[in-house]
Amino acid sequence: MRTRPFLLAAGLLASGLTPLALATPAGAAAAKYADDFNGDGHRDYAVFSYGPDSASKGGGILVTFGTATGPGTKTQFIDQASAGVPGADETDDFFGEVRTAADFDKDGYGDLAVSANGEDVGRYKNNGTVTVLWGGKKGLSGGTAVPNKGAKGASGRAADLATGDFNGDGKQDLALVRDSKTYVYRGAITKSGVKGSVTVLDKDGSSFYSTALITGRVNKDGKTDLVIIGDVVYPEYIASDAWFVSGGAKNLYPGKTLRLERKNGNGGEAHRGGDGVIADFDKDGYGDIAIGTPLYDKYKGRLTLWYGAASGPAKSARFTQATKGIKDTPEADDSFGASLSAGDVNGDGYRDLAIGAYGEKLGSQSYAGAVHVLYGTRSGLTATGSQWFARNTPGVPGDLGDDSFGGTVRLRDTNRDGKADLYVTANQGSVLLRGSSSGVTTAGAQSVKEDIITGMLQ
Repeated sequence: MRTRPFLLAAGLLASGLTPLALATPAGAAAAKYADDFNGDGHRDYAVFSYGPDSASKGGGILVTFGTATGPGTKTQFIDQASAGVPGADETDDFFGEVRTAADFDKDGYGDLAVSANGEDVGRYKNNGTVTVLWGGKKGLSGGTAVPNKGAKGASGRAADLATGDFNGDGKQDLALVRDSKTYVYRGAITKSGVKGSVTVLDKDGSSFYSTALITGRVNKDGKTDLVIIGDVVYPEYIASDAWFVSGGAKNLYPGKTLRLERKNGNGGEAHRGGDGVIADFDKDGYGDIAIGTPLYDKYKGRLTLWYGAASGPAKSARFTQATKGIKDTPEADDSFGASLSAGDVNGDGYRDLAIGAYGEKLGSQSYAGAVHVLYGTRSGLTATGSQWFARNTPGVPGDLGDDSFGGTVRLRDTNRDGKADLYVTANQGSVLLRGSSSGVTTAGAQSVKEDIITGMLQ
């Protein structure tokens, strides 16, 4: 079996719904976009980096500032050697490896929560920390530590981070996975500290190990909902579930679960949930939950759709490369569903879904990779009319090779024509394919920097 590791952008399991647009200027109300760090009205790009000339020992965040036509040329690097950021730049801190954005202090500038999973805490080696970096007119600066609310000495490493207004009070909250549990820190989260209460979500005691988070609005109550991906262990791994937790004015309300994968000889690896987004694929006003399970059936991969309804997620559907209308056939190690992204590609008002299958074998190339695009309709996401792109697709730049095309996929309308564009990472050169009224097109395909794509927060 080929065992190349997942090529996922960690910490990007956030809502696939269009960010809330506010007309008020920076400094007067919440930022229009959570990842607009300098408040100019354009989304920015934040990727884990060791900085110019790899000078940072422990890593940091390389920000490329957005413009009206997409990523610009202005950049910023911030790490633990930067003024006002807690800690010190030390080898293998991995500062910024997991990240998520929100305007926590409602000053009109997006802020960035980041992990430092190799950070030493007192006598505990590699215990890990989480820090909020603050947006401002010039970008990110300074930081505030998020306290570890686990037991004394418990791991502070963040396997995933996500944000949302879970209680509907207008303040952004922070959810994170630590030590197999999910912690929800309620706002206010400000430069002076994390002041709200903390809820610990630990389903079935020690039998459910949280591994990843997805946030978005599923049930129309105006509050952010939470989907927790986790391993089911009795006492050893037997399955992976998605657990729906509804937002509420006073409490979070744990709800139903959906099985994603059963034990089938793959061993005991964690993080079975793959990537995930919440988007309205059938335009009924309810957010639908899309979850990739790339290691399903010997890493052939599978997509699970859990459709939203008034009481939360209801009916579900499954898609694989054996589904009628989806090109190709399931093969071991395709890893279909390892990366997902939602957006309206053709401008019809329905959200569409890009699905990466970075392990797709084409010809003699074991990890050539491919990307599928499925379209939203009144009846939901459909395989009918789906599109397929690989390095050997006419019009896609570059040559077919072992380059994991589709390691990370992102749909984003960067040229503001009302149609989401498809961004695809690959080891031998990442690409941009434009959206159009007829779907993704290779006309005008461009090469782009991988950092731009992996720096796109969902």
